[in-house]
Formats: sequence, C-alpha cells, structure tokens
Amino acid sequence: MGSTSAENHGTEGVGRRDLIKRSAALGLISVPTMSFLSACASSGGDDSGDKAKAGKKTAKNPLAVNDTAGMEFVLFDGGFGKEYAEDAVKIYEKNFPKATVKFSATQKIQSTLQPRFNQGTPPDLIDNSGAEQMDMGVLVGKNQLTDLTPLLDAPSYDDPAKKVRDTLRPGIVEMGQFDGEKVWILYYAYTVYGVWYSQKALDSLDEQYPETWDQMLAVCAKAKKKGMAGWTYAGKYPYYIPFSLYPMIGKVGGREVLDAIDNLEPNAWKHPAVKACFEAYYELYKKGYVLKGTPGLDHIQSQTAWAEGKALFIPNGSWVENESANVIPKDFDLAVSAPTGLDSSDKMPFGTIWASGGEPFIVPAKAKNAPGGMEQLRIMLSEASSKNFTSKVKSLTAYNGGTDGIPLTPGLKSGVAALEKAGENVVNPRLQDWYVQLQKEKIGVSGLGEMMAGRLTPAEAINKIQGFADEAAKDDSIKHYKHQ
Repeated sequence: MGSTSAENHGTEGVGRRDLIKRSAALGLISVPTMSFLSACASSGGDDSGDKAKAGKKTAKNPLAVNDTAGMEFVLFDGGFGKEYAEDAVKIYEKNFPKATVKFSATQKIQSTLQPRFNQGTPPDLIDNSGAEQMDMGVLVGKNQLTDLTPLLDAPSYDDPAKKVRDTLRPGIVEMGQFDGEKVWILYYAYTVYGVWYSQKALDSLDEQYPETWDQMLAVCAKAKKKGMAGWTYAGKYPYYIPFSLYPMIGKVGGREVLDAIDNLEPNAWKHPAVKACFEAYYELYKKGYVLKGTPGLDHIQSQTAWAEGKALFIPNGSWVENESANVIPKDFDLAVSAPTGLDSSDKMPFGTIWASGGEPFIVPAKAKNAPGGMEQLRIMLSEASSKNFTSKVKSLTAYNGGTDGIPLTPGLKSGVAALEKAGENVVNPRLQDWYVQLQKEKIGVSGLGEMMAGRLTPAEAINKIQGFADEAAKDDSIKHYKHQ
C-alpha cells in the first residue's frame, strides 16, 4: 500500500521495509540461540519473574497461552488501517475471556517502543512498520526478538492437521530468517510485483499480453502508432524497474542467476541472461517506446501518466491500485502480468513472477506473554481474519488463500490470477532486503536509470553494476548474506 513518498516503497508500502533493509545493509550480528541468557545479563538480574506462567496446552490452545495473562499488541497505524487488527483482537478476547488485551496503534513505532525495549518492558506483539520502524538488524543482533518457530510449527487455526507454516504463501518463512533456521519476523501482507496495465487499453489495440520479447516490441509499436507509449516507470526512483526486470532475469536464466546476484558472487551480473534482459529493456528506449520525459518523473507522476493512458505498461507492486485509486478511471480494468520473457529457450515458464511479504510482525524476547503474542498472530493467519484483511484493504495476506467469496477489486483479482498461474514459479530476489543502498542508489539510479535514459549502453551498465556489487562484497562493514 504505497504512501506518497517513493522512499516508502518496495512492498506493501515499502517504507515499512526500508528500515529492515537499511539495517540489513548496515550489518547484523549472528545471533546466539539462548536469548534469555542475554536478556538476564542485560537487565542485571533474573527477569523471568515478569513472564506470564505457561498455560495448559490443549488442542484449542496449542501454544499453551496462560488464559488469565494480559496481552499487549501495538500496531503500525498506516495504509492498512487498524480495523483488521482490532477484529482479530476481539477473537483473542472471546477465546481467552479472563485475559485483558491492551491494543494500540501508532505511527511512531520507534519513539514509542524503543525506550520500552531498553527497559525490558516491550509489548507482546508489534507490527514494526512505517517511517519510524525500529531497526530489525539491531533487534535481531541484540537478541531482542523471539524465535517464531513454535508458532510456525503449531496447528493452523482452521485445520489442526496442518501446521501454520503449511498455510503460508511462498517465501514468507524464508523472509523472516536472517542467518540459519530461526524465524524472527512474520510478514503479514503479500505483494505481487510485475507489469501493470489497462486491459481496456490492451483490448483497444486488439492485443493479448505479450509472452515473448518480439511480441512485446510488436505491441509497443502498435501502441506508438496510436499515440501511446509502450512503457513508463518511476524515472527518479529507477529501483522500480527491477519489479519486472529481476523476475524476467530469473525466467530467462533460472533462479540460480538471481541467487548469485543476491549472494554478490563475482561476475553474477555478467551472466548471459542478465545481458539479454538488459538489452531487451534498452531496446524499448532505442525504439522510442518509453514515454518521453520518463527519466524526470517520480512514482506518482509516472503512475498518473500511465493511468491517463499515455503509456501502456508500468513496472510496479500491488500497492499501485490503492495508491493510484484517485487517478485510475472507473473503466480502466487494471491488470498485472508476470514479465514477458525472451523466447521459448527461457529456463522458467511464462507466468514466473516476483511476489513477497510486507508488514513485519515481531514478538519481543522480553515480552511478558510471548505465547499470547504468537497466538494473536495464529488467529490473524486464519482464513476468516485473512479474508477480513483482504476485503478491507485490497491486499493479500501471507495466508495462502482467503479470497473465496470476497468481491475482489480488478487489480487484486488479477494479482490472485497471476499467482495461481505462477504456481511454484514465484521468485523473491533479496537484494532490496539485504543491500538497500546497493539496490536503490547504485543498481537503480546509477545503473538502470542511466541505461534507460540512454546515457549508458547495456554493457556499460552491467560493468558498472558488477563493480558496485564487488565493492559491496568486499566491504566488511556490511553484513553479507547467502541463500540457504
């Protein structure tokens, strides 16, 4: 759900994830497992007396929540609103009538909660999001978060035969991991990235969405004849281009090409698939299929020009439907597709798409009632709570389903169809989570932005970007990650 600031973008309101990314870029420490030891050490004594005693583990209470213990939940008050969370809290209160739940929503997560972390009195569940997001890397590095594996291994709310982890969309569990198996974050929202367009405009050209690059060029040529550009994008923030370019690279060369890029491997950017995809995009510029003036447009201006029918395609995330609601015409028939590939030699099928989690929920290590915080999340990951979120905020959740019987908006309906078509062919490049400056400023602005403006050739852009990646790989002040 984008805000008006481009800095707040990358998943459902990426601002929300920006600080995680920044912290990842700034460096995390590998986390010892026994976080309670460090909790004791840092508080100068045994603070286990503050914790609620465990309750009785039953089929209905698999996390052994103490049914009389209080539970505190602090939500980021952003684009998704707070109603969906308040509704889930009511279910918790109904299930544990003797417990008192304290729920609050704020935009000032860090200034409200950092002092409480420092005092060892944090809430039990936090939606750590927004411009004032606490630095996730620091929280993990200082052992201040609870490992959510017990929640993931608990029976799901709707079906005791299925674990919570088995009900989640692809990539959600992995996104919550930093090093190793432990899961520190549960991303609740789910973003679909891809190429967004008006089905009405495509129909007016008597065209289908192009599956090969020759078809893409043909569609753009037809659009140009009718006075419409093929493409526009956020020229001032060209890190939007990867929302369709990265999954195209994965489609052409296979997932391992994206993994090598994420892992900062030498010459990862010099892979033939990268070269082919850069050359394909550059062809859009060379043939005059990019809306004139695009390099000077920000995300709102490019989305507005696109909504006004000045360009057919735009790379974006599923927040675009909500963010552009005031400029998208009623009969626009908004749609998203997985990126166009090169040809039949591509390693992955047409439909390969980038989709990943947003809106990070955490349970602090020193929470008085960590089982209660996890139980609240288990409730939110039920089909009913997921449907409630989706119908209220036009976005998918981490729960894999929860759309049956809900009247879906055009973009959301198209996003669901794109995910169904993708099946297992969902990619999740981690560069924008792990190396924010590299991804945004260097690859985005200095590399892709310059190439799409015609100031670098694809070969020059690749050399430049590989140089940036090599610098990041050698920089000991940056925490480095590897795909597990």
